[in-house]
Amino acid sequence: MAGVALTATMYRFAIELSDVGRGVYETLDLRVARHPSESVRYMLARVIALCLRYEEGIELGRGVSTADEPAVWIKDLRGDVTSWIEVGQPSPERLHKAQKTGARVYVYAHKDPGPLVRSLEKSPVHRQEELEIHVLPTDVLDALEATVGRNESWSLTVSDGALYLERAGATLEGALSVVRPGRS
Repeated sequence: MAGVALTATMYRFAIELSDVGRGVYETLDLRVARHPSESVRYMLARVIALCLRYEEGIELGRGVSTADEPAVWIKDLRGDVTSWIEVGQPSPERLHKAQKTGARVYVYAHKDPGPLVRSLEKSPVHRQEELEIHVLPTDVLDALEATVGRNESWSLTVSDGALYLERAGATLEGALSVVRPGRS
């Protein structure tokens, strides 16, 4: 069937968010479009990254189909980007470009960050010492990826470097960690 474009799949996430360390307690109602080329795991990482960085002005980018937008970003009242949030294994060139915007840049890794860190060691990235790679718990992502539905209801708590996600009567938990490339 030549010429038939695949469309995005819509997901709804109703999330009770409690980020104890930051004092963030919000009820989120997210509609997320998953592009046909975007994996479920990547989409879940985008949603969790939004929750972990949640503040006024945060929004999901248009996903993998839009090269000039991050997965998630935070804009101030003037529309200027203050935080640029990538998911996965963005190229050093992409991170260099993001760092040049002047925004804080974060990466949320949904798999082993080792290849990304090694590629960053070989490539110059503007303000690389400020870059943070947050490693999402793979056990939590594995469990979600295997069972995610198009209408999700979560209670997500972040406390003392751990993530607790309650859904469908079960609690998933895992440690959050941060890698800072260029720092030994």
